[in-house]
Amino acid sequence: MIEAGVDEVGRGPLAGPIISAAVILDSSLQINGLDDSKKLSEKKRLELDIKIKKSAVAWNIASATIEEIDSLNILQASLLSMKRAVEGLQIRPDKVVCDGIHKPNILIECEAIVKGDSCIKSIMAASIIAKVARDKLMKDFDAVYPAYGFKKHKGYPTKFHLDALELLGPCKIHRLSFKPVKRSIKAEL
Repeated sequence: MIEAGVDEVGRGPLAGPIISAAVILDSSLQINGLDDSKKLSEKKRLELDIKIKKSAVAWNIASATIEEIDSLNILQASLLSMKRAVEGLQIRPDKVVCDGIHKPNILIECEAIVKGDSCIKSIMAASIIAKVARDKLMKDFDAVYPAYGFKKHKGYPTKFHLDALELLGPCKIHRLSFKPVKRSIKAEL
């Protein structure tokens, strides 16, 4: 049975898209150090990202846009992103396992596993490559919008980010449906 793990990164930030990854691991190969991406250092994630992409049977990264997040809501956008990640795999899996309690709407058997990113290797691998991709994207956005500090906080609501939002208002990559961003818009008026 071919099983793919899928996970998303970026539900909590106030800016940027949701990024998801789907990974089918080669069961004959061991990748040492896999864990939930949040538990790994940036250096370790970058090392594992390369190993996962080299040794996986298949992998894919997909996203849901800021506009989709604002129009659908964050949960539905994250499920859409996960669906795109699975459907973009070069090999169709027989089963998909995903982190959490919600499953993407796909035509493949799917199981949601609470804390799956801490116990299922393919979900760990997906969480790592999704996090590396999103972090790189937010660093790229930092070059365009340097006043917000995206390379440091990746869009999460840190004090620095909230202060910048209050002072400057939102930029084009902010999620307008999120309360702190809405408040900053009202403050501008």
